[in-house]
Amino acid sequence: MSLKSDIPGDAAVGFRSERGPVLISVMLSTGLVAIDSTVLATAVPSIVGELGGFNQFPWLFSAYLLGQAVTVPIYAKLSDIFGRKPILLLGIALFLAGSILCALAWNMPALIIFRAVQGLGAGAVQPTAMTIVGDIYTVAERARVQGYLASVWAVSSVTGPLLGGVFSQLGIWRGVFLINIPLCLLAAWMFSRHFHEKVTHRHRKVDALGAVLLAGAMTALILAILGGGQTWAWSSAPSISAFCAGAVLLVVFLFVERRAAEPILPLWVFSRRLLCATTIVAFGVGAILMGLTPYVPTFLEGSLQIKPVIAGLALAALTLGWPATASIAGRVYLKWGFKNTALVGAVLVIAGSAVLAVAAHRPNVAVVAAVCLVIGGGMGLLAVPTLIAAQSSVDWNERGVVTGNNMFARSLGSAVGVAVFGAIANAIFGPGDVHSVGAAAIKSGSAAVFTGVLVVAVATAVAVLAMPRTPPT
Repeated sequence: MSLKSDIPGDAAVGFRSERGPVLISVMLSTGLVAIDSTVLATAVPSIVGELGGFNQFPWLFSAYLLGQAVTVPIYAKLSDIFGRKPILLLGIALFLAGSILCALAWNMPALIIFRAVQGLGAGAVQPTAMTIVGDIYTVAERARVQGYLASVWAVSSVTGPLLGGVFSQLGIWRGVFLINIPLCLLAAWMFSRHFHEKVTHRHRKVDALGAVLLAGAMTALILAILGGGQTWAWSSAPSISAFCAGAVLLVVFLFVERRAAEPILPLWVFSRRLLCATTIVAFGVGAILMGLTPYVPTFLEGSLQIKPVIAGLALAALTLGWPATASIAGRVYLKWGFKNTALVGAVLVIAGSAVLAVAAHRPNVAVVAAVCLVIGGGMGLLAVPTLIAAQSSVDWNERGVVTGNNMFARSLGSAVGVAVFGAIANAIFGPGDVHSVGAAAIKSGSAAVFTGVLVVAVATAVAVLAMPRTPPT
């Protein structure tokens, strides 16, 4: 079976164009992930205050990322086989179910499990939406479309932390999940009504065994990374068992994929220099996000005893800087090229991370917000050109896999980032919550985490240098 969008390629870009309703649908679905990535961070202290388990709060992010990372490659391949629309609608349905369950959570373990359900939905939503953009717009058109998509993150960067802070102060943190309900319903309705695909049937075999092996391997490995040094010691039996199980399943998966007629994750993705380099960049982007998103609000609230809303505004600078530069990244890479644009972004991230690590010992809301704005700006110039470079290097029937692989790498980087930075922070914070640990420990732990972010930023810049120069055509 082969699929092709029936939306004309020469229509104008914008809401009033023939592709406008689909663009709005993509923006709505992107908004689900965008809001969820910003609204929870500022509500963490209130959630912990009601449900307890301060040392478990990184799992609120880890469980989500685990569900997302494990399923992204599977959804991506299925979207190349069955089409974008059914996979996207499935993702929205799972995200909706997870959001409702999160709002009903009665303790921290239940909330963590329900966050994983949300992650299962997000694993389909974001990469499929981005693949649709790659399907219906040319590289030059995507340079303009990025402005529309960036506006979603810009709005979310302001409203998300503010809503989280407001809900937190009002003692109704469950509202951070309930706001997803109307967004999910509207996004599903828009896609059902406006996005259509022409389907030509031919027999294609689904690599079910590969999907199961990949999901099992990634689950074991990510759990081993997330639990190490937190839930169990690195040298403990559970840790060693999880690593061994993941490694064995991964070896079997690679063996199966080499012989599969329609591999769920084709190995050629890792044999091309451009795709390898952009995959590493995506991994670094994910890790950097998880070194900042949970810890900037915790750092400010714990060291300065400020309100969640103020801490949320500082974090909003990070998520505002990203879409601000992402909206112009298209024009920049059309002029400078993918690699040069990404290098500028990497330099900004390195500079901002270095300042943040030094400033952690002398906390100041204005300085942290300004630095987060710089880092966010760098991330926009780093993430967008590398993803589009990867997408534009392949044909339609490979674009879902390539986009999914990039998103998978970002999710995996986020999961590893949560684990590593969580282990660093918990080793210094010790038991207690953000208000009882003590300002000195919060400063030291945050400085260590932000230094780790700096190291990752440097490694990501090296990956950008390894990218071949490809024309943005």
